[in-house]
Amino acid sequence: MTETDTYSDGGTERERLADPSDASASGERTRTEPDRTGEESTTVEETTGESERTTTCPECGGQLATDTEHGETVCSDCGLVVEADSVDRGPEWRAFNAGERDSKSRVGAPTTNMMHDKGLSTNIGWQDKDAYGKSLSSRQREKMQRLRTWNERFRTRDSKERNLKQALGEIDRMASALGLPDNVRETASVIYRRALGENLLPGRSIEGVATASLYAAARQVGNPRSLDEFTAVSRVEKMELTRTYRYVVRELGLRVQPADPTSYVPRFVSRLDLSDETERRARELLDDAASAGITSGKSPVGLAAAAVYAAALLTNEKVTQSQVSDVADISEVTIRNRYKELLDASGTVNA
Repeated sequence: MTETDTYSDGGTERERLADPSDASASGERTRTEPDRTGEESTTVEETTGESERTTTCPECGGQLATDTEHGETVCSDCGLVVEADSVDRGPEWRAFNAGERDSKSRVGAPTTNMMHDKGLSTNIGWQDKDAYGKSLSSRQREKMQRLRTWNERFRTRDSKERNLKQALGEIDRMASALGLPDNVRETASVIYRRALGENLLPGRSIEGVATASLYAAARQVGNPRSLDEFTAVSRVEKMELTRTYRYVVRELGLRVQPADPTSYVPRFVSRLDLSDETERRARELLDDAASAGITSGKSPVGLAAAAVYAAALLTNEKVTQSQVSDVADISEVTIRNRYKELLDASGTVNA
């Protein structure tokens, strides 16, 4: 089988073999057919190697360059076309700003652990309208209703998927009530999936494990909430929540650091509508208390609330112990005891 190569000057291999003088005049050597066969076999071995791709020109050894406009791979030295008609895997449209890019993009939503099927399935909308916005007829509405019913059944084909769907819905509900961000929800979903995969749910309620997963995720990410706040939005008792949380953390080997009191300060300051100066002083009081070693064994929520109250007093902002108690969901006695300790540790005159 005879093959023909195209050179940079427009000539072909057959023409150069027929006219040796022209080849020698141009400074290129004349190749024989056996050389061609051996060189071709070497190139095939290079290109068919496992996960390898030719990066040098098989003719002269020069560097290859990709011409995306014409879909060709050519040698930058001799101009040999090594590959032609390559597939452009990019979009066929162009965008000049973020708004155009979002409006022209036709890809779906990214995968997420917050859905039992990771968002890879198809949902049938509940709007009984066609693509043009026209209402469907009664017969078509009945048909779409049957399709929706069977679609929901196919999405949850076994008991584990139904369990996961219910638990992730519970996690999303509680996270919304507590104002937790998406990274906490994603982490909680992963923790629950691990618990389900390691068969930790028998003998325990779905709501209990879901709440424990969300509580652990909030502490891992650094956006903790108190047990009382979780109990207020959860469907399980506080005792069951703490017992399930310890069990999940122990069995999954989760590394959960003790809650930092300073992580509660911004939320308390925001709810009490206090100034940034108060928040800064509260953080300083907590840092001084940690340096003095008086924070060990004490509730981080109580320390944060007391620090906010003491900082408000130092910055002459009007806030009562009752207001701080309502925001932090702790007793006023705890605030009184803790804020005095904080002021003593920082060396500030008792307000």
